[in-house]
Amino acid sequence: QVQLVESGGGSVQAGGSLRLSCAASRAAVSSVCMGWFRQVPGKEREGVATMDRYGNMRYASSVQGRFTVSQDNAKNTVYLQMNSLKHEDTAIYYCAADPTRVVSCRLEDDSYQYWGQGTQVTVSS
Repeated sequence: QVQLVESGGGSVQAGGSLRLSCAASRAAVSSVCMGWFRQVPGKEREGVATMDRYGNMRYASSVQGRFTVSQDNAKNTVYLQMNSLKHEDTAIYYCAADPTRVVSCRLEDDSYQYWGQGTQVTVSS
């Protein structure tokens, strides 16, 4: 079973940056769809970014141009670099893995079978 552990969340002022990490075990991040999602209490979980095995990325329109997903295969870790943060980016952020896909990764959370525990990101305005 794939295990995912996020880190890097915290509190930052609007306009600032954070980098989230997602360390994976029992699966290679380079061989599956990896996704980043976020959720605000009381709201549905939202897809933020995905990366496939060929390095193709997909972003939600709300973060396009501000967030960048990347991966380090040697560390088996996926990152989410978040720049120009806004108050509305405040949420719990999760990484997820979809071993059934290697390309055409989806931003819909029902595609993903394995999830990390989440990390809180708070952006003050």
